[in-house]
Amino acid sequence: MGHQDVLKEHTPDKSAQRTFKVVFLLIAQPHQTLHSLPIAFEMAARHPNVEVHVTCLTQRHLDYVRSLGRLYPSAKVVYELLPIPFWLKKLIEHHGPGPFEKLASLFFSRHYFDQFQAIVVPERTSLYLKRMGVTKPRYIWTRHGAGDRAIGFAKDIKRFDFVLLSGKKVEERLLERRLIKPGNYYMGSYAKFDIVERLQKQPRRLFDNDKPIVLYNPHFSRNLTSWYHFGEAILNYFANQDRYNLICAPHYRLFNSHQKKGKALIKRYAQHSNILIDIGSTSSIDMTYTMAADLYLGDVSSQVAEFLIRPRPCIFLNAHHAAWQNNKDYRFWTLGQVIDNPADLKTALPLAFARQSEFADQQRAYVAETFEHYDQGPTSPGAADAIVRFLQKSA
Repeated sequence: MGHQDVLKEHTPDKSAQRTFKVVFLLIAQPHQTLHSLPIAFEMAARHPNVEVHVTCLTQRHLDYVRSLGRLYPSAKVVYELLPIPFWLKKLIEHHGPGPFEKLASLFFSRHYFDQFQAIVVPERTSLYLKRMGVTKPRYIWTRHGAGDRAIGFAKDIKRFDFVLLSGKKVEERLLERRLIKPGNYYMGSYAKFDIVERLQKQPRRLFDNDKPIVLYNPHFSRNLTSWYHFGEAILNYFANQDRYNLICAPHYRLFNSHQKKGKALIKRYAQHSNILIDIGSTSSIDMTYTMAADLYLGDVSSQVAEFLIRPRPCIFLNAHHAAWQNNKDYRFWTLGQVIDNPADLKTALPLAFARQSEFADQQRAYVAETFEHYDQGPTSPGAADAIVRFLQKSA
């Protein structure tokens, strides 16, 4: 498998290149950061004619970004905070960047973006800048995650000027819905893998035993997550058995605005040495847990795709009686057992390990379609080059 760039493959003579200013805007929670930041660093390192800015809403987020920048010593980027009012900054620091906070931040800083030829984002909220009169820059979407849910194929994607795709699975669905067109996308990029590789983490011992590790990774969306219906029953099940370890690492947004509840949950299960609960540390977003686990237990989070780069057992929780069979939005549920009741875990867990050989080939095929270039080195350099070529072509 290799990269597929729908633009010309050669890079124009540098003497003919014009100078560009590009901002990588990070207005959402940190879990999206790793999906675009490596591309910013590669662009800065590979293209001296491009002035790369990385801009965040809070100092804490910016500090995290700077710390990751040390992994790319040859990348010279400009780190900035978005120019927003003090009261809004405090609101975000206290509550996190919710829908209102993100839109308000874009509005109050809209003139800031006039200096750039391109705005690169992993989310879609930033498209509102167009309605706020910011029409000069090109809007480029890196996406975040590689899941199957319909939200990843929303109608407003067609408002982006250029899109980065992880693989054929995403390409086919976006082309089918006419949300992208040849010449305006690049396939074969999943930046998060690159920076996780650079972190070169020594696998740290998460438990003081060698029992199988189950990763429970519920989504945050109330209409889709298993957390509110099954969460407590799942934690109690693992608290009352001694065969498995459990990592409960929900989607970053589940407890982002409910830190007190999250901390109380951690305290409740603190005496159980076989249970690790993480409500939103960097370990919950940098694949620490997906790499360490032996089995994935979840609902609709796209982290299952990252987990499956090494085929392993999966169990999916149907907490909302979804009609998932033959539904593209639930394609990944064909890669393991689907259960409707947490009481079924007692039989489903050993069965998942016993039946893994039945799903392994399907899992490999799914990963091959999801990540076009996942096993052949970094993909961010190609994505950075593709963006620059697009800007040169459209200048």
